[in-house]
Parts: sequence; C-alpha cells; structure tokens
Amino acid sequence: MKGGYVYIMTNKLNTTLYTGVTSNIMKRVLQHKKGVFPESFTDQYLCHKLIWSKFVPTIEGAIAEEKRIKQWRRAWKEELIAKEYPEWKDLSDGWYHERDFE
Repeated sequence: MKGGYVYIMTNKLNTTLYTGVTSNIMKRVLQHKKGVFPESFTDQYLCHKLIWSKFVPTIEGAIAEEKRIKQWRRAWKEELIAKEYPEWKDLSDGWYHERDFE
C-alpha cells in the first residue's frame, strides 16, 4: 500500500486554511496553484501556499488524519503549523519551473 500526505494550504494573507490529503503532494499542490479545479475551495479562496504537510505510511491513515485535523479549531491548526513552520512560508517554493505553469 502506498502512503499519503496530509497538508494545509493558505492564501497570501494567511486568513484562510485548507486541509487536504493526496498520494502525490507535488502534483496536487501544482494543481492548486494552477487553479485546475476552478470551483474548488482552494481556488475560490486563493489558497495556493503550502504551509504544512505530513507523510502518513498508508493512504487510509492519511485520510483519517485529514478528517481529524479538519474538525479542529483554527487555533489548534495554527499551533500545529507554528511548531514546525513558524514563518508560514510556502514549502513548495523551488519545486516548480515557470514552464509548469504554462
């Protein structure tokens, strides 16, 4: 079985948080950044900045972790992020080339 990633994305001002799950984080984050799904929450709220991620050995475990985090209050999510990434910088900076956005 293949593992998965639980991740949190935000917008430029860090006012909106989105929690998701994927088996391919590089592909999924690029989809968010490119607006591949125009009706999606992340596209509507411009959540294009990856600020936290965690690898889970099974996709089932990743889905369970995503559901658990989605139930949390915002303050708890902020604590989780601040523990590992206090600057809230885009963790995907440097992952892609300009041609990826064409």
